[in-house]
Amino acid sequence: MALTDLLRRVPLLEELPDAELDHLAATLQVVQLGAGGVLFREGDSGESLYILIEGCLEILLGMGSRDETRLATMGPGEFIGEMSLFLPGGLRSASVRACEPARLWTMTRQDFDALLTRQPQMAFAMVQILTRRLDASNAATFRDLQEKNRQLQQAYDELKAAQAQIIEKERLERELQVAAEIQMSILPRTLPTLPGFDFGACMNPARAVGGDFYDIVPLDETRVAVLIGDVTDKGVPAAIFMARVHALIAAEMLHIGTPRQVLAQANQVLTYLAQNQLFATVVYGVLDSPSGEFTYVRAGHEVPMLLTVRGVEELPHQIGQPLGLFDKPLLDEGTVTLSPGSTLLLFTDGMTDCCSPQGVPFGHACLQRELAGMTAFSAQAVCDGLARVLAAYQSGSAQDDDITLVAIHAR
Repeated sequence: MALTDLLRRVPLLEELPDAELDHLAATLQVVQLGAGGVLFREGDSGESLYILIEGCLEILLGMGSRDETRLATMGPGEFIGEMSLFLPGGLRSASVRACEPARLWTMTRQDFDALLTRQPQMAFAMVQILTRRLDASNAATFRDLQEKNRQLQQAYDELKAAQAQIIEKERLERELQVAAEIQMSILPRTLPTLPGFDFGACMNPARAVGGDFYDIVPLDETRVAVLIGDVTDKGVPAAIFMARVHALIAAEMLHIGTPRQVLAQANQVLTYLAQNQLFATVVYGVLDSPSGEFTYVRAGHEVPMLLTVRGVEELPHQIGQPLGLFDKPLLDEGTVTLSPGSTLLLFTDGMTDCCSPQGVPFGHACLQRELAGMTAFSAQAVCDGLARVLAAYQSGSAQDDDITLVAIHAR
């Protein structure tokens, strides 16, 4: 491209005669920049306009800083720094650096004043350029304000949504707290006393509310009913179903029926009302203090363990099916005599299924081993001791299921 044609591409000079453009091409000072060379820096005082003859320039904000931003790139025929000719002492608003070796014309203020004297019609071109620049600046400012308003509105909407979520979360947390308090109110506040025996219990839900339950209820002066159960699943649905199962069994145990009759009658109502796939495993029994006999029935629950001077063993057992699934479930019945010094432990599967940080379940063998060392413990000391052992085994790992322990100790 001829130098004259290159100059004609500059808006400020496009209406000049060819002779004037030839004169400028021959007389304007030429500046050479190597790749990476800096033409001027942001904040410098400007006194010259530059026209790119060949090469490439990049316009930068924050040049050399971690926040450096490239605003634009320029090619041959484009110009930069024209405002320095209109505003004496004006400061550069950005930095200019060569992307590759570049050659530029420099038009100083003196060059521009001389050109304006020779070509006074350039004053009109100058006003047009300033007007276009102002319009472009106004349009850019307006677009920027629109974008900022959009961002502010979006941030406001997101804040409102987050606030609504926080309010909803707090409401749900309050409801869960109330549900947890209701669930805990179902459990016995104090454990009964019975000549020659003491009782212990503890529960640790995996969530705010859970599906485990237990109860220890005096039936008369010499007999106490003992109940432990575990509803499949966890959380609110399990807690609601647990409350139903507990209420049905509690109502039946006061009718002075046998343990089998109590669970069979409760199951009949559960299957009649069944609306989902939830079910419950249960051990329910009655302890008679004069004989030391514990007569029980097991509906698919963990087999109780008996601690005696000879060690720890599971009670003899047959097949037992959960409540809430079958009209007439198979129930495992048995009777065990608790001799002085022995302890009967009832527990839910959260105890044996609980895992270490490496994912290894606690298991029945570990439970038997730990229980074997508690021959001199009271019933509550057995429950508390096993809870501490399990907490140490977990070492802070997540608890996936509710954990409940009930113990009967014969003194």
